[in-house]
Amino acid sequence: MQRPGAPAPASAERTPRPREWRPQLYRKCTDTTWLFLFFLFWTGLMFITGYSVAAGATARLLFGYDSFGNVCGKKNSPVEGAPLSGQDMTLKKHVFFMNACNLEVKDVRLSSTILCVSSCPEEQLDTLEEVQLFADNNGSFLCVYSLDSINYTQNPNADSLCPSLPVPPSKSFPLFNRCVPRTPECYSSFASVLINDVDILHRILSGIMSGRDTILGLCILALALSLGMMFTFRFITTLLVQIFIALIISGLLLVCGVLWWLYYDYTHDLSIELDTERENMKCLLGFAIVSTVITAVVLSLIFVFRKRIKLTIELFQVINKAIGSSPFLLFQPLWTFAILIFFWVLWVAVLLSLGTAGAAQVIEGGQVEYQPLVGIRYMWWYHLIGLIWTSEFILTCQQMTIAGALATCYFNRNKNDPPDRPILWSLSILFCYHQGTAIKGSFLMTVTRIPRTILMYLHNALKDKQHGAWSRCMFRCCFCCFWCLDKCLRQLTQNAYTATAINGTDFCTSAQDVLKLSSKNSNHFTSVNCFGDFIIFLGKCFS
Repeated sequence: MQRPGAPAPASAERTPRPREWRPQLYRKCTDTTWLFLFFLFWTGLMFITGYSVAAGATARLLFGYDSFGNVCGKKNSPVEGAPLSGQDMTLKKHVFFMNACNLEVKDVRLSSTILCVSSCPEEQLDTLEEVQLFADNNGSFLCVYSLDSINYTQNPNADSLCPSLPVPPSKSFPLFNRCVPRTPECYSSFASVLINDVDILHRILSGIMSGRDTILGLCILALALSLGMMFTFRFITTLLVQIFIALIISGLLLVCGVLWWLYYDYTHDLSIELDTERENMKCLLGFAIVSTVITAVVLSLIFVFRKRIKLTIELFQVINKAIGSSPFLLFQPLWTFAILIFFWVLWVAVLLSLGTAGAAQVIEGGQVEYQPLVGIRYMWWYHLIGLIWTSEFILTCQQMTIAGALATCYFNRNKNDPPDRPILWSLSILFCYHQGTAIKGSFLMTVTRIPRTILMYLHNALKDKQHGAWSRCMFRCCFCCFWCLDKCLRQLTQNAYTATAINGTDFCTSAQDVLKLSSKNSNHFTSVNCFGDFIIFLGKCFS
């Protein structure tokens, strides 16, 4: 028997206090080591950005350059050993390919000589006389710079110094100022080698601009329907869920009834003699059986989880109250999307600058090509990891902000007096205490995405080569495994972020608490999540 005032046994002292699962007022910084590592990582990204600005030449990509190292539309500096370099191309803003109909890529180089011209030929030129006349009338010289226009028809080497005949009509491509052939034969060859991806982007943008009124109207209609569905969920959640369930049951029963009725009609039709009609009857029987099985499974699940439906409705009502007390939660994804767009634009700009960072090297014929600098490929991979990690971090900040705001509203004791500015409070808690946790969780997701990215790169690089059935099977199995791992870890990290927002614990402790809690209440979690996702999916379909 323990005496009064005696110290507690060691076993009692070591027993951890159970988690209260209530927002903590007094917190401490979590996972600070990861915050320091992320700072070091971004220091490397800033170095790459500065290096790309200093060593890159984005003007070569945007404005184009000829085979002699001159950027079109710019005044250029000479390259040692290239006599046709260093020319003033201020008035020559268009990139012309002398052999546009037969472009080929040899050793990562285009086989055609490229020139800077003042205008693209809009009509077909069949002879050198017409090429000379075009130069005299338009001031656009389509032969190599060392050959004067008066010698186009007299020089014996004009065939190699002038474009291949006939010269197809072309037009300048918007933004990039490339002379693109307009004849179908040349265009297909040209686009397949040079601007296939850009042309797809151009067609997409053209389609969007031509139908912008319709697209804008549909977006406004979708927003209105979504807001209407949200307000409907707010006021008649129970009735709406029951309506959804009644509609899905009625729809499944109707589909089953129609399929079985059609099959019955086929079997009692004496005029069935063709093989195609017999195949149709077999297909109808298969569809009827599958729809019956699906209907039976759905009805069984609804019957088994009928008690969970009430819990799901209560969760929807809690979320509706939280949104009602803090309506700016609806705009949180828009802010996140704007930040992501800004970061992606900056990332692409740095990537393009890295792609143009190269040293000029003179090759045969006095032409110039740019060799990538040492270490550029490693910078590309580092830059790619920065894209994935930072994007995941931005999405993680959104999740933790929303989780903290909802937890503040849910655990508020005075329901008639909602908390002031829960989003700002959640953001302040995140940036003051839990940035390290967000960085650690986003790094975990990055680690799972990098192997998938490498596999995708290898698959695209080797897709034109012959592969056996085993290699294709291995690729698909790896994709499937990494996809499943990504889904499981994403669910775990999202729950861990919620636990951190509530309890103020670090990432590993939060993940451990979530696993313990979910293992004790696995049936509740599974049924509520599945049914809630199903109801949300139905709401999206009906809106």
